[in-house]
Amino acid sequence: METKQKELLIIMPAYNEEKNIEAVLRELERPEIAEIADVLVMNDASSDSTNWVVKAHGHTLVTHVFNLGYGSALQLGYKYAIRRNYRYVIQMDADGQHDVCNIPHIYERLKRPDAGGHCPDIVLCSRFMEGSSEFPVSFAKRAAYGLFRGMIKLFSGRVIADPTTGLQGLSRRAVLYYSKYRHFDDRYPDANMIIQMLLLGFRVDEIPAVMHARSAGESMHSGLKPFIYMFRMIFSIFAVVFRIRVLHMDTGAGKQHA
Repeated sequence: METKQKELLIIMPAYNEEKNIEAVLRELERPEIAEIADVLVMNDASSDSTNWVVKAHGHTLVTHVFNLGYGSALQLGYKYAIRRNYRYVIQMDADGQHDVCNIPHIYERLKRPDAGGHCPDIVLCSRFMEGSSEFPVSFAKRAAYGLFRGMIKLFSGRVIADPTTGLQGLSRRAVLYYSKYRHFDDRYPDANMIIQMLLLGFRVDEIPAVMHARSAGESMHSGLKPFIYMFRMIFSIFAVVFRIRVLHMDTGAGKQHA
């Protein structure tokens, strides 16, 4: 019997996560999650057995022939969500850092209207709010997070506790915007995208989350990558602000209906 499509899609980019992803998939297959969400794994040209692990669990899988990057994997997932008419998306990592227990809370917040009757377009899951689980962070990363918080506050007026969280919930309107050409960073979509969406008028909420340290495999921010990331992120933030504040590109996009 064919399984009815849910209104929520979980998008999980994966690159060489054979040691972590099976445990994550087993958690996603728990009845309380499987009843509300479908799962899409974006395998970004992994050279290990990530592809076969996902196939063995029977989830929807897209495999890139070449490694396109974290942002590109997400954006292709957004395009899939729009084509298949999903109403909500939750994006999470395949390395086990994002606890599956967060999913019902994100889903509930996405559907909860505020005093004005408006639901959020983006729900950010924070490691650094009251109610969040303890999460070990190095001094260098704390400094980077502080810089990005300051830039978000400077350019948007909003205080965001966790400017680099990868665990996020998205409304269809946000997913539709992100799915379009040049609307999403193809490598490191973090603080730059938060600033973009705030300046464009999208509604952004933040909730505390349960997260864990990576137990196996290599982070996408290992080696020299953090230095490249910092340079690229700062440049991207200024480019976003210039494009919206000076060139007035896509002004009011957050007010449009999906």
